[in-house]
Amino acid sequence: MNTTTTLATEDIRRVKALGFLQDKTTADCFNGRVITRNGKITAEEMTAIAEAARRFGSGEIAMTTRLTCEIQRVPYDSIEPLRAFLADYGLMTGGTGARVRPVVCCKGTTCQYGLVDAYALSREIHDRFFVGWRDQKLPHKFKIAVGGCPNNCVKPDLNDIGIVGQRVPAHDMDKCRGCKLCQIQKACPIGVSYLGDGKLVYDSERCNYCGRCVERCPFGVVSAEKQGYRVYIGGRWGKHTATGRPLAPVFTDKDEVLAVIERALTLFRDQGEAGERFSDTVARLGFDTVQAQLLAH
Repeated sequence: MNTTTTLATEDIRRVKALGFLQDKTTADCFNGRVITRNGKITAEEMTAIAEAARRFGSGEIAMTTRLTCEIQRVPYDSIEPLRAFLADYGLMTGGTGARVRPVVCCKGTTCQYGLVDAYALSREIHDRFFVGWRDQKLPHKFKIAVGGCPNNCVKPDLNDIGIVGQRVPAHDMDKCRGCKLCQIQKACPIGVSYLGDGKLVYDSERCNYCGRCVERCPFGVVSAEKQGYRVYIGGRWGKHTATGRPLAPVFTDKDEVLAVIERALTLFRDQGEAGERFSDTVARLGFDTVQAQLLAH
């Protein structure tokens, strides 16, 4: 292991802002983060990343928790040639600093449980906020995750903002026949719908709106009231943790979700204090105060 560097601190900071983190095991080498937009890249892009790793790095690629591809051990003098090579394929490096971080998403509607197209929404968020807000300095890093359903595979509620696909059920209890083998009870994965005294009981306070009960009853007891998105704010994971809290409405319009994200970023930029995470800002200002600002039109 050789950790001696010949580089100035200013040079190390400069390339970190470009997405190249110093490799502490190799002198004057860096691990470069290639942005995948939403975790999905083409075969041509993957080939380009592999070739870049072979030409300019150690030939190894690591996957980060923010769905970026990290090219390992790139010498300092190879950073700009690497970035130029990737740019020819429409790829960029980055994902560090006190700004919007790479967006994380799940498979969305390609999964059997997906309620919303997480890939499409994440790509819009990437274009509008990761790229569009690249020059906006924030009090701290800001992480966004999109989950297609309440299975929460990408932990949306542990991000500064998390979006979760929702299907809100509507119940017509007059149609319930109290079937011995209730299809709604069988379909509910968290036990909020169950038979009690010969009739279906629905605990709306505990329902996570996964929608698996919708249209399962042959007599039409459960249908879909609406389908959309729930937005969580103020989550974080790391040295300090916080679980995000959901805003009151279930949004049915994707553009409303994008507007809430923009208001949250603006609030964080203008009202956040240097060095604090968004969860700290929410706690300091108060959840109700922040929610009122985010829902204002």
